[in-house]
Amino acid sequence: MCNFFAQSAENATLKDVEGNEYIDFAAGIAVLNTGHRHPDLVAAVEQQLQQFTHTAYQIVPYESYVTLAEKINALAPVSGQAKTAFFTTGAEAVENAVKIARAHTGRPGVIAFSGGFHGRTYMTMALTGKVAPYKIGFGPFPGSVYHVPYPSDLHGISTQDSLDAIERLFKSDIEAKQVAAIIFEPVQGEGGFNVAPKELVAAIRRLCDEHGIVMIADEVQSGFARTGKLFAMDHYADKPDLMTMAKSLAGGMPLSGVVGNANIMDAPAPGGLGGTYAGNPLAVAAAHAVLNIIDKESLCERANQLGQRLKTR
Repeated sequence: MCNFFAQSAENATLKDVEGNEYIDFAAGIAVLNTGHRHPDLVAAVEQQLQQFTHTAYQIVPYESYVTLAEKINALAPVSGQAKTAFFTTGAEAVENAVKIARAHTGRPGVIAFSGGFHGRTYMTMALTGKVAPYKIGFGPFPGSVYHVPYPSDLHGISTQDSLDAIERLFKSDIEAKQVAAIIFEPVQGEGGFNVAPKELVAAIRRLCDEHGIVMIADEVQSGFARTGKLFAMDHYADKPDLMTMAKSLAGGMPLSGVVGNANIMDAPAPGGLGGTYAGNPLAVAAAHAVLNIIDKESLCERANQLGQRLKTR
């Protein structure tokens, strides 16, 4: 935690209450891909404020939710025809992705990766492959969650090591037909910015297809132009069944979502998904602005340019 209090912010600059200015490399933990207080985002939220601030979408729906979902459906690299549901936090998106996978398959098991971070609720803590500081003193955690190593050159873990670990799970801990989902981050954040090898993603896709398992890509941190494409999964030929998103989706407003194959997304019973603030209209307005800004200002290309510049220094 910083030892100062923020007073104002604009683009990449934070100013504290004593007038000091800082370059904000934290970006609210990967939330501000379009910068602090982008004028287009501020204008969109202000316009929505003049209309209504809350209805609870499942009680009184609004068109902006639907049109945002349609945009995400068209943009997200998921298998088959897509559907999207919105929530509030990244952890909530991951929880709901697991709920959807379990409802679709009728199975309990979820396989996650060591070093992964998926949130601070009980299910997402169980999925998170890191004890300190997230799990200390909070157990026991939900069952039917299993971890395998994530490939890492630094730690000498190969893609084959990860795949062998999954096969060992199937032999010693849980049969494949009891696994609902395999969840992974295409780019691990907390785990050390490890990038999933293309061979790993392809192998997970094959395993999921072979055993009827739902493939979930957690894009909460990697989404919305951070990797030089709108989603990190755009770098891969193989598509997940479900994908979670949050953080920069709404540029600082609380919004998350799950997008995925429509047949899988339709599995939960009516009323099984949702939340009082899920898809809040102010956050939805901000998300519309974010997508427009990313396109208008060519932020994917900008990320690629900056990435190349950093790699050559």
